[in-house]
Amino acid sequence: MKLKKREKYSIYAVSGLICLIVLIQFIVSPFIEKRKRLTRVLQVKSGQLEEIQILRSKYDAMNRGAELAMIQSSKREKGFTLFSFLDKLSDKAGIKNNIVYMKPSTSADKNTGYKTSIVAMKLQAITLKELTSFLHMVETSKNIVCITRLSISKTGKKKPFINALLRVETSEI
Repeated sequence: MKLKKREKYSIYAVSGLICLIVLIQFIVSPFIEKRKRLTRVLQVKSGQLEEIQILRSKYDAMNRGAELAMIQSSKREKGFTLFSFLDKLSDKAGIKNNIVYMKPSTSADKNTGYKTSIVAMKLQAITLKELTSFLHMVETSKNIVCITRLSISKTGKKKPFINALLRVETSEI
């Protein structure tokens, strides 16, 4: 069977088109898809790397803070207790006689093994100046002591006295 030139060209064109479609479908398209997939994976991995670097810097900062706390804690006097420290400071600030109660307690963090020493205090009928002096001495001491809760209420209408509830904490190492 002999085909005319026009039919031969049509067959060649259709064959070429089929080859082109097969080439695109089975070689070019998978290559492009794989490249897109790799680009997406690279973007995800880059984001994860950035997050890891941020977490690493936070971790390093926390470690430096912990090391500094260990150094500061080691500089505390032998037998340091938060209760006795606050008792001495209250005497120094002149408010020892105004202490209604001091309740010591401790809590332990199961993950780190560190203990936190806590003292809840109630001060009654003190002046704002006395309270500020006491708070300043507590917060600026080298014993890594901080006030985590403070509640102040005014007493009486004529006298300039206040009552204060404090929660003071420090880490024991």
